Amino acid sequence: MPEGDTVWRLAQRLHEALAGHPLTRCDLRVPRLATVDLTGRRVLEVVPRGKHLLTRFEGGLTLHSHLRMDGAWKIYAPAERWRGGPAHQIRAILGTAGHTAVGYRLPVLDLLRTAEESQVVGHLGPDLLGPDWDPAEALRRLSSDPARPLGEALLDQRNLAGIGNVYKCELCFVLRASPWLPVGRLPRPERVPALAKKLLEANKRRPARVTTPSARPDRRLWVYGRAGRPCRRCGTAVRSADRDPTAEERVTYWCPTCQPDPPGAAAD
Repeated sequence: MPEGDTVWRLAQRLHEALAGHPLTRCDLRVPRLATVDLTGRRVLEVVPRGKHLLTRFEGGLTLHSHLRMDGAWKIYAPAERWRGGPAHQIRAILGTAGHTAVGYRLPVLDLLRTAEESQVVGHLGPDLLGPDWDPAEALRRLSSDPARPLGEALLDQRNLAGIGNVYKCELCFVLRASPWLPVGRLPRPERVPALAKKLLEANKRRPARVTTPSARPDRRLWVYGRAGRPCRRCGTAVRSADRDPTAEERVTYWCPTCQPDPPGAAAD
């Protein structure tokens, strides 16, 4: 699943390609929007909100999309071959004279009035890469349920918007905290919003995410995706577990030495 930094970069690319130009083609391939035609409307801007994308058009309309696990937006030049997937996976086509943006496998696609965007993003917490970032409010939301496991609280977009499974695992490691440690038992919880902001800001313009001091391809992440390999800090084998089979982002990676489980944590 794309995380906040990935969606931020995508929004910049879509904005650069479409903003300021009228649509010469509009094809929204979901049943409830099948008769909608935005051709002729100028694209005002494309903005990210956590993991959500908001494409705003003149006339007060917004196209809201979310990538979830497999969705993607691809941008093509007029004569360029579309390579994002088979035609039956296309859910949206937004074309201008200079570029065409094609949305593949989009699980969420809504058209609403710009003034009513709160209906789809109003539940989100402070956006780590947005103008509304408020570390005090993010900390208040994270701390509102002291018994909640840290990893679960980090993934809840109502607390702070933009963290996915990669950052969840990496943040917990840097904090030396088990993902199953109750938030209320975390020493210096005010570090969490500040560290999350620092990591996403550092990566929002990078093509490859880096959370360690090294940008080498084999050393960019601390624990994510490294099950069975030695911890970069202590040498213990990194572990992985799926302790919430109902979650979309299930696999957690952690070092059992650097991040010991709190008493009573579920066994693998």
